[in-house]
Amino acid sequence: MKRYIAVIAVVLLILTLFTGCGNGSGKRIVRISHVQSETHPIHLGLLALEKYVEERIGDRYDVQIFPNELLGAQVKTVELCQTGAIDFTVASIAIMESFDNIYEIFNLPYLFDNEEHYHAVMEDESITKPIYTSTDESGFEAVAWYDAGTRNFYTVKKEIKTPEDLKGLKIRVQQSATNVRMMELFNAAATPMSFGEVYTALQQNVIDGAENNELAIVNNKHGEVAKKYSYNKHQMVPDILIGNIKFLDSLNDGDREVFEQAFDISSKVQRENWVKAVDEAKKEAEKMGVVFSYPDTEPFRKQVLPLHKEVLEKNEKLKKIYDAIEKKREELKSSNGQS
Repeated sequence: MKRYIAVIAVVLLILTLFTGCGNGSGKRIVRISHVQSETHPIHLGLLALEKYVEERIGDRYDVQIFPNELLGAQVKTVELCQTGAIDFTVASIAIMESFDNIYEIFNLPYLFDNEEHYHAVMEDESITKPIYTSTDESGFEAVAWYDAGTRNFYTVKKEIKTPEDLKGLKIRVQQSATNVRMMELFNAAATPMSFGEVYTALQQNVIDGAENNELAIVNNKHGEVAKKYSYNKHQMVPDILIGNIKFLDSLNDGDREVFEQAFDISSKVQRENWVKAVDEAKKEAEKMGVVFSYPDTEPFRKQVLPLHKEVLEKNEKLKKIYDAIEKKREELKSSNGQS
């Protein structure tokens, strides 16, 4: 498989460097990769990007989308985007954090009060711009964000009603030091592993549960094994569309403006479809026998809140962004008539 992916990378790189276009029309092929299916909100958002660009400057650009890990897993496609073998790919925060730890801000549990606060922050360029451009030296930067909902616990046997219910449980988390520490504060055993291993690990009782959004329990069939889904809402973590710096810098002002508008449209379409996808996933999960519960989130928040101070003391570059997020929280409370 690694050899196969390597061959794809070489072929794409040769096409990019030596033909510039890769087809007989004289158009510049714009290659976008992601790991989701053609029905996933991310794919639908990228289709909107493709449509917008090609309707306006389609005489010069041919946007091609590669879903379902066709060009490899996320780590591999980020590397391809770095080299310019592909132009864009969708990456998780865990991967982005490995390039610049400024992305660690998104892994803080209960960073956002609710979805309104989360979306307001992500739509504020004064907050996101320093984060997005932090990877410029690595050869790429973020150009859009996609909603991945809230991350919640789901388990095989024990329903999570309070933080105490997590004590001693083995919970799969993404490979992030912040996530591991979060589980320590919950008195649970963090078990980092690749997402593709989670179903079997749940089935064989290697882990007691995991944490993710609703689509994971349906699209990846985790709900066949883990029937208890608890809305403790410990994280709201976006997915990020990144673009190759050389490609972005090669665009003239007019074309760059079209792409920038397409990025915004892509994000909005994805978020609209995310809401629909979550509703559908919950209905499907209930047919699988999954039971959803809605515990009081405040005890969970209080138990892991010390992590904010720990992370900010270790990573000083987060302080300014964290303060801006806190300010946004107060602005929203004021506008909503809250004290």
